[in-house]
Amino acid sequence: MSSSTQSLSLPEFIDGRRISRFQYGAISLSGLVMFFDGFDTQVINYLAPHIAQEWGVSKQLLGPIFSAALVGLMVGYLVLSPLSDRFGHKRLIIAGSTVFAVSTLFSVWSSGVTELVVLRFITGLGLGAAAPSAIALTAEYSPKRFRASFVLAIYCGFSLGFVVAGVVSGWLIPVHGWRSVFLVGALAPLILVPIMAKFLPESLAFLIGRGGNPGRAYRYCCRIDRSLPRDARPEFRVTEQSADGRVKVRALLSREWVLGTLLLWLVFAINLAEFYALQSWLPTIMTDLDYPLSTVVTATTLTTVGGIAIALVVGPAMDRLGAYGSLGILYLAGTAFLVLMALAFNSPLWVLLLSSFLVGCSVSGGQKSLIALAAMFYPAAVRSTGVGWALGIGRVGGILGPLVVGAAWTAGWSANTLFYAQAVPMLISAIIVLYLGRRTRRAERNDTKEPTNASPTAPGGGGGGGGGGGGGGGGGPPPPPRGWGPNRGGRVFPPPRPRPHLVGTGPRAAALPLRCCAAPLPRSRS
Repeated sequence: MSSSTQSLSLPEFIDGRRISRFQYGAISLSGLVMFFDGFDTQVINYLAPHIAQEWGVSKQLLGPIFSAALVGLMVGYLVLSPLSDRFGHKRLIIAGSTVFAVSTLFSVWSSGVTELVVLRFITGLGLGAAAPSAIALTAEYSPKRFRASFVLAIYCGFSLGFVVAGVVSGWLIPVHGWRSVFLVGALAPLILVPIMAKFLPESLAFLIGRGGNPGRAYRYCCRIDRSLPRDARPEFRVTEQSADGRVKVRALLSREWVLGTLLLWLVFAINLAEFYALQSWLPTIMTDLDYPLSTVVTATTLTTVGGIAIALVVGPAMDRLGAYGSLGILYLAGTAFLVLMALAFNSPLWVLLLSSFLVGCSVSGGQKSLIALAAMFYPAAVRSTGVGWALGIGRVGGILGPLVVGAAWTAGWSANTLFYAQAVPMLISAIIVLYLGRRTRRAERNDTKEPTNASPTAPGGGGGGGGGGGGGGGGGPPPPPRGWGPNRGGRVFPPPRPRPHLVGTGPRAAALPLRCCAAPLPRSRS
């Protein structure tokens, strides 16, 4: 007896249905990964003074301990995150979480600076491997109408990890010492690992493509929509553009993608430079200006609270009103807020605290929103690589920002001048994001105009992907219609090359093969 055929199109299948408990579970597990990421990143800042006191080392030697995990993060973002597009997001999330949990556990028994620096670097590698995959998996299982909101929500977990790290440290260190905090930071993610192994789903795009397991992908679809027949023969159509199975960083820098990618990297570098400069130097600046410690702590905390609070507004705005316009307006407002902050040092205290909150909305909240934008900017096939490299390149700005602001403060710049100066790169970020949005809208308009011109060029029988044509395409589809160049009209992504299981979007979708048929599912599997 032959089974019935069930045709499913991705991501339309996700976009067109109500969110299921299965999807909420996947997003929640990704959020927990981001929470532990934030906890382990921040906790060393609270432990370092106690470590220096116990080991009798100078504070100058704390620098490598602080920076080791950040360097590991950058290496993880740049080198390890692309592996998820080859081996699957779930595997890399579990592997990365295991690595940073085990290295944190070994830190409990560290006895010297060199040993701890190595362990913190390994911790950073694990964190940098897991975070981009968690973001990519959340984006893939989120309907388009909620995608930015969910990505922002799980990244708020990172900020909450910052806050909880301080609370746990203040509670445990006086009673049990600094090593107990490392122990908590290790055991919690270790407990999470087997839970993720059982309940965290793999990427649907990976299973249909490189993973070669469309049957498993269909079982996930049945859990999203329980009305689907479980014994059907699935046919998948993936209408997001693919990376042609080769997830390489140079794909992000191909001539079709290079402008959008480089501009996105620049905004990441600017935003992270502003963020780390603010977090690193605001307490010192306010202390040098003779503000009481309670005011310094309150103002610094408000920058983090502002970043979390604005996510409740910006996420839905990005989903409903447009991602680029919402983030561009936030950056424009941030320019004004930084100018207000510059004036606030000569104003009443309530103005300074309000300014700190508003600057946190634009700088910290802007960074979270930018990650959501990157998750929407790149298609599923290269999303983890794209987000990981954007975060990694952005870390360069995160390193340079505090150095530049510190040099300016040491050189005698006033607090007012510093914040006036920081408003300029924020304005540049706003202009870039708005330009990218205009470029994307132009590309979408061109795509809607081209199908009638493209249909005569569709091949009659060359869909199998061999073909000798296309000297410049390496066996790809025929050249695009006249006037439709790789960067004309602001295209961000190149048209996909035909693959047996993928279809493309835009003017040449009709020319590409349409389906991949999986074998019927065993009836005994649920």
